[in-house]
Amino acid sequence: MMKGKTMAEVPEKSAEVARKGQEIDAATAESVICEKKLGERIKRLRLKKSMGLVELGRHTGLSASFLSQLETGRVVPTLRNLARLAMVFSKDLSYFFETEPQTLFRIHRKKERVRLPQTGVDDPTYYFESLGYQVPDRQVDPYFAEFVPLKKNVEPKSHVHPGYEFLYMLEGELTLRHADQTANLEPGDAVYFDASTPHSYRCAGKSAAKAIIVSMHQQQSVHPGMSLRPVSASATSGLSGSSRATSHPASPATQKLAMRPPNGGVHRETNIE
Repeated sequence: MMKGKTMAEVPEKSAEVARKGQEIDAATAESVICEKKLGERIKRLRLKKSMGLVELGRHTGLSASFLSQLETGRVVPTLRNLARLAMVFSKDLSYFFETEPQTLFRIHRKKERVRLPQTGVDDPTYYFESLGYQVPDRQVDPYFAEFVPLKKNVEPKSHVHPGYEFLYMLEGELTLRHADQTANLEPGDAVYFDASTPHSYRCAGKSAAKAIIVSMHQQQSVHPGMSLRPVSASATSGLSGSSRATSHPASPATQKLAMRPPNGGVHRETNIE
């Protein structure tokens, strides 16, 4: 059996053999079969149906021992056997020979991420890092956010954007205002809310507050009577006077083609009096 062949190398090898009029050797043929990973595909289909080997055998007329050898690659199925399996799993016979799609898997290393300040202000009240900028056409945008204590006479503004938002507190204390409600959040607290309602953040401690924020872009469904619920009874408290909080980070110039701003690309500041 040939090892180390890529999907591109096998057809090239076969084409070269055909051009030279040579006979395709058994090792090359077996390599093509192995590349298709027929056994792995069959096993995935069986497990997805929560089906045992014996049950699959009853449906296909094949023995459980033969199916086991088939899944582990010790035997090669005939087209007749593949057709039986395809019918059981409601698949076309071509399913076993099509190129498998590449699954999405992206790692965002801490050392490779860019720490960016709040834009449009002289004194940033927060910094953020995108945790999903390498993923194209993503439906959610995850961020690491650090909210710094505000300077005197600095009042952030509220903001709105389409979709929903989820926040999980890592460190420090943060005050979240959502419409006319406020919640004081501590490490371990989490909140999920409608982001199209004006909301704002304020670092409530002497040291920076850190959180994971996930913005989701789907359209809101109607939830009559839905309101922000603090994670604990002690988490809710009023804020005296007017409150304005930081806007979501805007898309940075250095990664603007790969990153969405946490507000989904739409930002409207709204003063809450």
